[in-house]
Amino acid sequence: MTTMPALFLSHGAPPLVDDERWVAQLRRLAADLPRPEQILVVSAHWEAAPLTVGATDSRVPLTYDFGGFPERYYRTVYPSPGAPELADRIAAMAPDDQPVHRDSERRLDHGAYVPLTVMYPEADIPTLQVSLPTLEPEALFGLGRRLAELREEGVMIIGSGFTTHGLPFLTDPSADAVAPGWSVEFDAWAHERFAAGDVDGLMRFREEAPGMPYAHPRIEHFSPLFVTLGAATDPEVAPEEPIDGFWMGLAKRSIVAA
Repeated sequence: MTTMPALFLSHGAPPLVDDERWVAQLRRLAADLPRPEQILVVSAHWEAAPLTVGATDSRVPLTYDFGGFPERYYRTVYPSPGAPELADRIAAMAPDDQPVHRDSERRLDHGAYVPLTVMYPEADIPTLQVSLPTLEPEALFGLGRRLAELREEGVMIIGSGFTTHGLPFLTDPSADAVAPGWSVEFDAWAHERFAAGDVDGLMRFREEAPGMPYAHPRIEHFSPLFVTLGAATDPEVAPEEPIDGFWMGLAKRSIVAA
């Protein structure tokens, strides 16, 4: 069985599916990757401790965790099969002192289903979402290390966030807005750290990255990256960066780690 990569995707708000460039980039990325047997997503939009496994029943509706958008975004469906065996596997992998919880009423949020509607629009791959049990890079890196062996079982691990997410500091809400300096600087710094395989430096982003705290007034959109890095075969090998650029001034840099 092909060992699947681990991804960090800048997923965007629901209207990002209307951005032709992003859609083309994401479709091309999916076409270049081996097809997963199952998908495991850790999204910036679900924080719950301890680690919590979402619904495995595809009849449970999507989690429309956003507001103020046109009605059509609330009619999006993504009826991917659940992944109950994967949920059981993750629960069995947990340390005895860190039991996994289950939430049978919470299915995929937009951090999970928005990119998947573009990557795998047939919604025919069993997909499971788990929570962010913490926002601390070191702990999330450790979670990724624990989950890494799932990649050898055909599971694609996706951390879904955004490389910059300073929404309170954006002055132009248009999709093609000029990126503010703090977003450009943080994105360039992240690119340099990825190219150098500098996991330790990335973990110190709050203290060392230019553009902070404007790039991440809260860190939940950068935190999923560390699950991805932890799940990498060798986190210090530079990942691929198949998607870059900006949307609404936010950096949508995304990575693929072998």
